[in-house]
Amino acid sequence: MQSLRELYKIGVGPSSSHTMGPVRAAREIRAEYPSADFFRVTLYGSLSATGRGHMTDRALIRAFAPVKCEVVFGGNLQNGEHPNTMDFEVFRAGERITSLRVLSIGGGSIKYLGRQFREPGDVYPHKNFAEIAAYCRSEGIRLSDYAVRFEGEEIRAYLLDIWRAMRQAIDSGLAAEGTLPGGTGLLRKAKVLHTAVRPGEDAQTRENREVCAYAFASSEENASGGTVVTAPTCGACGVLPAVLRYMQETKGFSDGDIVRALAAGGLIGLVIKTNASISGAECGCQAEIGSACSMAAAALCELHGMGIDETEYAAEVAMEHHLGLTCDPVGGLVQIPCIERNAVAAMRAINAYRLADFLTSTRTISFDTVVETMLETGRDMGSAYRETSLGGLARNFHPRVTLLEEYEEDEV
Repeated sequence: MQSLRELYKIGVGPSSSHTMGPVRAAREIRAEYPSADFFRVTLYGSLSATGRGHMTDRALIRAFAPVKCEVVFGGNLQNGEHPNTMDFEVFRAGERITSLRVLSIGGGSIKYLGRQFREPGDVYPHKNFAEIAAYCRSEGIRLSDYAVRFEGEEIRAYLLDIWRAMRQAIDSGLAAEGTLPGGTGLLRKAKVLHTAVRPGEDAQTRENREVCAYAFASSEENASGGTVVTAPTCGACGVLPAVLRYMQETKGFSDGDIVRALAAGGLIGLVIKTNASISGAECGCQAEIGSACSMAAAALCELHGMGIDETEYAAEVAMEHHLGLTCDPVGGLVQIPCIERNAVAAMRAINAYRLADFLTSTRTISFDTVVETMLETGRDMGSAYRETSLGGLARNFHPRVTLLEEYEEDEV
C-alpha cells in the first residue's frame, strides 16, 4: 500500500477526481513541455458529464495559464475504459507534438497510459486489513503504531498539518453565509446549525447538531472551491474532520491523539483504495461517503483506545450500510445530495464505533469482505448512477433556480 500522503492531500475543491487530479496532470505535463504554447484537453465519461458542475474546465485553464488551454467535453467512453479519462494534446507553433491519456483515479491521484511516469511506490508490505491486523497482533502494536513504523516518525508532522487544514476548512465554513455557487440557489447551512442552540437542548441533540454543522462546514467549503483535505476525497471531506473536531472539543483529546486517529483511519482508506476504489465515478458514492464513514469509525476507535477487533467491526459496519449508495450529483455539482450525505455519514460513524463496543464478539463479516463486496457492487451499478448526473436525483430533481451552463471568461 502507498503512503498516507497519497490519501490525505490538501487541495482546492470541489472534487478530487474532477479538479485535483486534472490539475495535477496539467501541472506535470506543462512542466514536461515548457516550450508548448497551446494545450487541448478532452474529457470523457464522468469528467465530461459533470465537468462544468465540478469546475474541471476552469481548474484546467487556470493550471495551464498563462499558456492557452482549450477544454473539450468529449462524451462517453467505450466499455472497459476508465470513467475519468482525459486526453492531453500538446502543441507548439501550431503543430501537435504529443498526446497523452491520463486517468483520474480518485483522491487526486492519477495514472498515465502509454507513458512511464513514475508512480508513488508502496511503503506498507501488507495489502489488506487481515494482513495488517495479523502483523499488529504479532508485534503487539496498534494501528497508529503500524503507520509510524512503516512511514517513519515524520508522518506525525504531516498528519498534524492535515489536521490543521481540516480544522481551518471547518472554521471557514462556519463563518461563511449566503448561497453556494453553481446556480442551485442552495443556502449555506453550517453556521445556522452551529448557532441554532435550542432551550433545554439535551446532550444527544447537541452532538447531532454540532457534528452535522462541522460536516456541513467542510463540505460547503469544498462546494465553493475552498481548500479542504481529501478524506479520502473532496466530495467526502466533511465526515472524518467533523467527528474528530467534535470529540476533541467535548472530550479534550490532544492534537497528538487526533494524529493517531488520522493514522488509523487513513489505513482503512488505504485498504479500500488498494483493493477497491474511492472514486464515485468507478463505484458510486459508496466508494466516497462509505469509505469516509469507515475511516471515521476506525479513527474514533483508535481515539478511544479500542482494540483492533473493535476497529475492524466499526469500519465494516460503516461500509456495509453504505453499500449500493449511488453518486447522482444534481447538475454535476457537489451540493445535492453530497453535503447532507457527509453529515449523515458522520453521525453513522459515531454509531458504528459505539456499536462496536458492544457487539464485536458477534461479528461474522470481515472488513476485507465488505470492501470486496463494495467493488463488485460498484461494477454492477449502471453508469447513470456513477457520477454522470444521468440518473437518480440528478435526473428527477429540478432546482427552482436555473443551473449555470457556462461560466464567464473573467471567472476563469
